[in-house]
Amino acid sequence: MSHTPHELTEEFPELVEQMAALRQSDNHFAKLSEDYHTVNRALHRAETNVEPTSDEHMVEMRKERMALKDEIYAYVKKAAA
Repeated sequence: MSHTPHELTEEFPELVEQMAALRQSDNHFAKLSEDYHTVNRALHRAETNVEPTSDEHMVEMRKERMALKDEIYAYVKKAAA
C-alpha cells in the first residue's frame, strides 16, 4: 500500500505520545482521530484516482479534514494543560 500523506503522526510529530494516550483513554478523542483518518484516506484515494470524485467533493473533504485536524490539535493541547 502506498504512503498516505497527512497522517496525524506527520502533522503533529511532537504530539504523538499524547495522541496515543488519548486514543486509549478518551472515547471522544478516539472518535475524532478515527474520523480524521477516514476522511484523510478517502481524500488520498480520490486524489490518486483510486476512487475518483468531483472537485467539489474533494474540496469538501479537504475542509472536513482541516476542521478535524484543528479540533484534534486543540483537544490535545487542552488535555495537556
